[in-house]
Amino acid sequence: MRLSAFFGTFASVAALAQVALSQSTSSEEPIEPEIAVVASWPDDNPFAHVVNGEKNLILLSIENKSDRNVTLLSMSGSVHHPDTNALVKNLTAVPYGIVLVEAIKLQLPFTFYSEFKPGDLRLNIWLEHSFADEKYLVSAYDSIVTVVEPEISIFDFKLLSTYLVVSLIFGGIAYIAYLSFVPQSKKPRRTAASVSAPVGSVTATGAGGYQEEWIPEHHLRKSKGKKGGPASGDELSGGETSGTEGKKRKGRK
Repeated sequence: MRLSAFFGTFASVAALAQVALSQSTSSEEPIEPEIAVVASWPDDNPFAHVVNGEKNLILLSIENKSDRNVTLLSMSGSVHHPDTNALVKNLTAVPYGIVLVEAIKLQLPFTFYSEFKPGDLRLNIWLEHSFADEKYLVSAYDSIVTVVEPEISIFDFKLLSTYLVVSLIFGGIAYIAYLSFVPQSKKPRRTAASVSAPVGSVTATGAGGYQEEWIPEHHLRKSKGKKGGPASGDELSGGETSGTEGKKRKGRK
């Protein structure tokens, strides 16, 4: 009897010790602080459109409803297929590292870029905070969004500058290719121009007449010499004629 009573008392004490130990252990575990987050799109984007190639903005209103101060570490997100919930891409995390004071509301922006195929996708956004060396995740947004292409305008400065730069690049490449592959025509060498005598029209002044100013001087000199030679040889003085006749007479005697 005493032995059974002893074992019963020992079992009761062990059970009480185990309950007390479990209660102390559970009381030491930190309780996750209550953080309320509401996401909203800006007024200029009421239909929750995500524009490709642009910075998309969503505003997160955060309120710390716990009685402790927590630290907001970062915001991040992911994009999923709307039907299968398959992961399409993880968005870049935005670090903050600020303290969320208890009972204080705070609105912070979350921006991300989109390079997706136009259509519907599921967008998830969450924030990460820490308390007592423990990290917690709080969902901020989980809904379907529509991915659209940006509106094209002919007066868009970015578009015009892009076209200009691309045109200059292709123009330079085309010019280099033209100089490299198209044979260039050789320029003719310049030679000394031959000096020619001025040519003029010779007009007759009368019967057998002509203008001597168009005839070179050396031709005129030659022609004058030929004409003057026989005339001077034919004309003999009277003394020379008588002397010749006297010699002929003496020879006859």
